[in-house]
Amino acid sequence: MTDLQIAKQNLAGHTICLCKDGKCLYSDERGIAPMMDFVARGVDLTGYSVADKVVGRAAAFLFVKCGIQAVFAGTISESGKAVLEEYGIAVSYTVFAEKIINRAGTDICPMEKATANAHTAEEAYLILKEKMREMGIA
Repeated sequence: MTDLQIAKQNLAGHTICLCKDGKCLYSDERGIAPMMDFVARGVDLTGYSVADKVVGRAAAFLFVKCGIQAVFAGTISESGKAVLEEYGIAVSYTVFAEKIINRAGTDICPMEKATANAHTAEEAYLILKEKMREMGIA
């Protein structure tokens, strides 16, 4: 069984599951919070495979920044898929959406919106860090 298959199999009950060489990391935090936390703590995720419930442009850039090799998304946005493909990260998904919508269902996800004009993973990370600070999340 591949790391991506293991991550996908172990996603149930969590928002994200990362797996490498059979070792899995989980989180139940929503949105990009788990990936932002991994980056802030300096966790080396190079070569991990990820199963995530929702992947938009912001999450995709974080996966690039962390050196993720493969991604499964329950739902993926058009721009999230484009970022992963641009960086050669294998991607599979269940639902393809034009955009990721915010939790209230009233607009585009603020993190997807914030990274709309980002061109690199590092640029996106800095934008996301500031956006989370503005929103009182970090």
